[in-house]
Amino acid sequence: MSIAENDAQIINPEMPDVPEHALNESNNKINLKDYQPPSFNVDTVDLDIKLFEDYAQVDSTLKMVRQTAGDLVLFGEDIELLHIAMNGEGLAPEDYQQDAGKLTIADAPDTVILELSVKICPQTNTALEGLYIAGSGSETMFVTQCEPEGFRKITFYPDRPDVLAIFTTRIEADKRYPTLLGNGNLVEQGDVTDAPDRHYAIWHDPTNKPSYLFACVVADLDVLTDYHTTSEGRKVTLELYAKSADIDKCHVGMQALKDSMVWDEVNYGRAYDLDRYMIVAVSQFNMGAMENKGLNIFNTACVLSSPETTTDSRSFNVKAVIAHEYFHNWTGNRITCRDWFQLCLKEGFTVFRDQSFSADQQSSAVQRIDDVATLRAYQFAEDAGPLAHPVRPESFVEINNFYTTTVYEKGAEIVRMLANTLGAENFRKGTDEYFRRYDGQAVTVEDFLSALSITDSKIEKFIDWYRQPGTPVVSGHQHYDEKMQNLTITLSQQTRHVAGFDAPKPLPIPVATALFNRESGNIIAAQMLLLDQASQTFSFDNVTSEPIVSLLRDFSAPVQLNYDYQDEDLAFLLTHETNGFNRWQVTQMLVNRILLSTNDANSKPDVYLQALAETLPKLAHNDAMLAARLLDIPSPQELASAIHKEYDPVLIKQQREDLYKQVADSLKEQWTILYQQLPLQAYSDSPEALGARALRNIVLDMALTAEVAEATNWAQQQYDNASCMTERFGALKAMVNHQVAGYEGYLADFYQRFQADDLVIDLWFSVQASADHVSTDTIKSLLAHADFDWNTPNRVRSVISAFTSQPTVLWTPKGLDIYTGVIKKLDDSNPLIASRLLQVLARWYTLVEPRRQMAHEQLLDLQQHVSSKHVLESLDTVLGAAGN
Repeated sequence: MSIAENDAQIINPEMPDVPEHALNESNNKINLKDYQPPSFNVDTVDLDIKLFEDYAQVDSTLKMVRQTAGDLVLFGEDIELLHIAMNGEGLAPEDYQQDAGKLTIADAPDTVILELSVKICPQTNTALEGLYIAGSGSETMFVTQCEPEGFRKITFYPDRPDVLAIFTTRIEADKRYPTLLGNGNLVEQGDVTDAPDRHYAIWHDPTNKPSYLFACVVADLDVLTDYHTTSEGRKVTLELYAKSADIDKCHVGMQALKDSMVWDEVNYGRAYDLDRYMIVAVSQFNMGAMENKGLNIFNTACVLSSPETTTDSRSFNVKAVIAHEYFHNWTGNRITCRDWFQLCLKEGFTVFRDQSFSADQQSSAVQRIDDVATLRAYQFAEDAGPLAHPVRPESFVEINNFYTTTVYEKGAEIVRMLANTLGAENFRKGTDEYFRRYDGQAVTVEDFLSALSITDSKIEKFIDWYRQPGTPVVSGHQHYDEKMQNLTITLSQQTRHVAGFDAPKPLPIPVATALFNRESGNIIAAQMLLLDQASQTFSFDNVTSEPIVSLLRDFSAPVQLNYDYQDEDLAFLLTHETNGFNRWQVTQMLVNRILLSTNDANSKPDVYLQALAETLPKLAHNDAMLAARLLDIPSPQELASAIHKEYDPVLIKQQREDLYKQVADSLKEQWTILYQQLPLQAYSDSPEALGARALRNIVLDMALTAEVAEATNWAQQQYDNASCMTERFGALKAMVNHQVAGYEGYLADFYQRFQADDLVIDLWFSVQASADHVSTDTIKSLLAHADFDWNTPNRVRSVISAFTSQPTVLWTPKGLDIYTGVIKKLDDSNPLIASRLLQVLARWYTLVEPRRQMAHEQLLDLQQHVSSKHVLESLDTVLGAAGN
């Protein structure tokens, strides 16, 4: 499953004291150490789902076999039990116990055929978990979301990932819903004999799977069909389902699916195993997408794409998410998690695989930049404050709260370290062994490392990366002995101690290193260093002059680097580095020094500006996409992550804007030259064209900032003559942020052009909610707009998540009042989204006064108005329940 939105905010380790009444002791934690295998396994499941006007009836037959001693336990929430029978005999209420979301049968025989009939109400299910309604009117569709624990809202079942079964599903509905989809292969369909206005379809999935991978869709959809013949000779039918108006936007997704299937065969030897692969686009979906076996359910934002309505970044995200869910077929479906604590096992590995796929589709350097930028902005923030948890958590109250960047992105970085440590050939041997050993099983992180270690036993030492929270800080310095022609590099590592966990221990940290000759700019040595002690010294011989050292190339480990660089060293690497990622990384180091330095003598941007002026024009011709990224300046939220206390949003925003203006002014003459070298052209999806559009948009914004005379005309002409959404939206965003004369008219035109396309209107909402000059009145008006829909997570995020990009407004009484009001409203209807939004406020304690006290009072007030375990667990943590 992919996360739809990273709502995490930048946070830090220093926490205030919190009164006892802020803690919710009634929330019972589930602990990894308490894991017990299920007492019963399920061999087969026969489901019969009948949908009616205002309810659904679900009949199920479970063939179960005892595995261990204990009661037969089924889970169920928000369902009405109509009938239950065991081995052909009906059970009376005294024969079982039903309470607290469980149905328990004591003294069950070792072999059980359990028959259940339940009633549920998808029509009133606003949490978007289990079986629910998406859309309205003629576009109504019934859809499921069962990861992690949604299946228990469909029927009583041992709803846990280590219970794997063969599912056969019959779906029955009114004929006004002609699309009846389920997991696996279609085995039968037809009319209901005694109800001519109803029809049915029967689907059989021959693969053992846990209940979280169950899916069904009942709707009226069009379908785009294609085919793929696997490396094993199987012809697979590929189907993308969407509303008829959106079917033309499925071609990018279809090609991405075919590319993913080929890529997985070539790089991992994994071929698809069913006769049909289906993707369904759903407008109301909490996450990005879900990898249900053979029937992926996608947020429309992650599958629909066309040049006219989709920006390049969103279109590329479509390809990445489709690849992610397809790759889950083996890393998540064929081999799944033993328990939800092992979530990183499937998600971290699969994110690494989709990142590798994406790197093959565009500039590998820019892909790495994108990956690391997300990690630094969100995951490092989680590690730094009260939301810190290991990649494999040790406990939780609500597992939905642990679909985090730590589990996903940091989990992927651990797999990347394993791959780099082993090398390509041995990593492939290890993954082949993993698939061979564990196909069809529910396993653990230890099982994964055991398989990878067949060629190198030290791989198993990486288990501590999964167990230990916090981001290591790697510090270092170098010493050159001219007489001995020897260079020594001394590195040390330190990780903050997170309350509730053991004292941190040294981790194995691969540090990709290169030595550059100061005169020629050439690499004279390159080596992967392994820092696995608190402090180590590494020696390089036959070094004829003191080099400049490039460390952590390609971000070889998820750590913070604090090396004894001079500004001139970083500027040298910006000019001479052959690793595109590291050119960006040293640029970011320079920028952060300027923005965060407390010593005026060290905060002058001259060295940075001069290096940028020398590098940018050359790079723009060779790699426009990378050139655009060299102009990145960290967002106010990301900069705040480096401030442990007394965080002043107004000051940080001003410092950032001042530097941005200095960059724009110092390169003012370049913007006209560069913009003219990047004329609007017919749309192309090539990496070169994507890079040109990205650079053109940043050059346009810089030119407006520098008050280039022609820039306003450039923006208007780019909007009017755009060949694609990237050009049009880039111009609109620049005009809105700079309040170019007449920008309101362009906003109105944008709305008029695209008012029938929900995903484009999401952009219309977001460009206003994230504008540099946004006010709380603007946010209120957007929330009150006729097109705002509280039941559509994409629309909620388009306003509220965009609003968080302006902390100077968010961290005010009016701003927080709006924000916490949204959380209160969603707490009942969609607690998963409410909890994610709440976690954005986790760094309230670093604010300067009186903002800090104001925020604290708002959070304490929020505590009196929420009741879902999702929000309560997050609120306890945000208020300091972890004791940090």
